[in-house]
Amino acid sequence: MWIHGARCSFGPRKALHASIEVTDTLVTSIGIHSHVAPNAGSVSNQIDLSGFLLMPGLINAHDHLQFALFPRLGNALHLNYIDWGEDIHRTSHEVIARHRSVPKSVRLWWGGIRNVLCGVTTACHHDPLWPELQRGDFPVRVVPNYGWAHSLAHGGDLRAARFATPAESAFIVHACEGTDDRARNEIIELEQLGLLDEAAVLVHGLALDEQGVAIMRKHRSSLIVCPSSNEFLFGKLPDMKLLGQIDSIALGNDSPLTAVGDLLDEIRFAARACNITAVTIYHMVTQAPATILRLREARGAITVAGAADLIAVRDTGLDPADRLTTMSMRDVEFVMIGGQIQLASEGIWERLPSESREGLRPLSIDGTVRWLRAPVDMLLRKAEDVLGVGQVQLGGRSISIPVHAV
Repeated sequence: MWIHGARCSFGPRKALHASIEVTDTLVTSIGIHSHVAPNAGSVSNQIDLSGFLLMPGLINAHDHLQFALFPRLGNALHLNYIDWGEDIHRTSHEVIARHRSVPKSVRLWWGGIRNVLCGVTTACHHDPLWPELQRGDFPVRVVPNYGWAHSLAHGGDLRAARFATPAESAFIVHACEGTDDRARNEIIELEQLGLLDEAAVLVHGLALDEQGVAIMRKHRSSLIVCPSSNEFLFGKLPDMKLLGQIDSIALGNDSPLTAVGDLLDEIRFAARACNITAVTIYHMVTQAPATILRLREARGAITVAGAADLIAVRDTGLDPADRLTTMSMRDVEFVMIGGQIQLASEGIWERLPSESREGLRPLSIDGTVRWLRAPVDMLLRKAEDVLGVGQVQLGGRSISIPVHAV
């Protein structure tokens, strides 16, 4: 298949008109300054994306996919994640129980759909790798090889979890999530347990001080920040001037339990509230998480022999990094993962070859229709069986099956 006509992102400040050939799951050639597909043959294997900016699929470095249908939970500021967990199970136990009654497989699928809608092509699930997430037809790539523990307080035997981590894989753990001494001292405890090395990936790190950052740098460990969750739970934002000294740092979306929205909402929040530059944010959702999570096939970039994980938004003439910090879910009109189209707007739907439309189903999200490669009719019905017709929300957004689709 040839994708042509678009301006293509080859870095945060570099975009050129190009035609891209996709064979099976990979990008196999790139023709720079080409508005037309060279020697592409019939229109049945072409997609004209004139007027669009083509970008590498985004990487969501931290999510809990099973919570996609949950509302935000928490009514006060807390000192650490332990206090918050105890609070919501005390004050919101009925809400939690009702949403957990939706079959977990259904909730996980909605977590995948929530990511695809905002241009995520790879997500890191910080929980067990349930069989549903390994299905070939799951709507988003889920990082397959990783080790993990929830946290020092809720993770059980962290040394055993680290020992069980596959070779050459990241070991991920929530840490320093809070504002008190307990959260601050977790970095010291992790070091004492011998868990910090180049494979170690800490999530949040809000309580890291200069000593904590120095420890991270000494062991060359990585960090994933989730700023909107931190503000919601603790009334504090990550100090990116301090945390920026850590060599490898990525941005995660966390879950609707605490986050402001999807990954694009998180990007805009981080740019505004944490004063992170557009170029830095671009790296934090593309090549930085690809490196931290040990991803293959040059994910996070558009390159020959790299994964055909691509997204498209209307081209406003901005550099890719600047365009990224303006984007919302409504802007994402095309998502390809491993050479297969996973999402199309109504406008893009009309440009697709007929065979590429097969298997795509329409879903309305807050009135915006997207065609998705997922059984959205069945998934919505199963969620509504528990939560009620018209009562299902995906990351706080209303969803329905459109009556009159293209």
